[in-house]
Amino acid sequence: MTKDLTNKYHRLRTILQDLGSVAVAYSGGVDSTLLLKVAQEVLGERILAITADSETTPQQERKDAALLARELGVEHLVVAGRELELQEFLRNPTDKCYICKKARFSELVKMARERGLNAVVDGGNLDDQADFRPGMRAVEELGIRSPLAEAGLTKAEIRLLSKRLKLPTWKKPAYACLASRIPYHHEITVEKLRQIDAAEELIRKRGLATQVRVRHYGDTARIEVEPVSIHRLAAKMVRSDLIKELKTLGFKFVTLDLEGYRTGSLNPAEVKTKTES
Repeated sequence: MTKDLTNKYHRLRTILQDLGSVAVAYSGGVDSTLLLKVAQEVLGERILAITADSETTPQQERKDAALLARELGVEHLVVAGRELELQEFLRNPTDKCYICKKARFSELVKMARERGLNAVVDGGNLDDQADFRPGMRAVEELGIRSPLAEAGLTKAEIRLLSKRLKLPTWKKPAYACLASRIPYHHEITVEKLRQIDAAEELIRKRGLATQVRVRHYGDTARIEVEPVSIHRLAAKMVRSDLIKELKTLGFKFVTLDLEGYRTGSLNPAEVKTKTES
């Protein structure tokens, strides 16, 4: 590792050591897995991993979280995510991430107190601070700590450090909340979330792309993949099969976005920075 990354790694360890004991908001993704690993190194059994089980989370992500927690040997609780019970969230406003995180993290803070843990920590990193992330307001309001960001770690550095620590997530693609595939102010429903999850998993399992987003426009699916993979989905036989399979999921029209995958493609016009999607 470079001297700068080594310093950030030690800074992360110091931050966690000073906290003494933590509940980790754990998704099984790149960031929270590194955070959980280092917390275990530093704090031993004085940690608890908590994962929200919700239709807004891809099924594969939920499976990964359970598997990785077992492999790391940490105590892992799976709790019900209740954002789909909130009408204000289902209406899908531009600050839906704030609504969701406020509800989820309020529950985590309560659980941490009941367990006698000193803090709740999440996997926010330095790059997140430049993005359009309304959920960060809930993090600030509830006093959630983001040790990766505090240590100055970027996403690229987190991947590199994860590789050095032999974590299988170092090259894992971003999944993100499935609700981020639905245009703002279009109602969020369980049916839509399941359609999106099934469509994206179908594309991944076929090996057609690493980074996939299926944007949900009612009866239309708009597929985004990394530009280098567009030709695979556009090939005649693949395209024909893919259309049939996505139509069986309930879509009437299937489109391929030639601009390719990018974060924030569903942003309202007034938002010029990236979204959490």
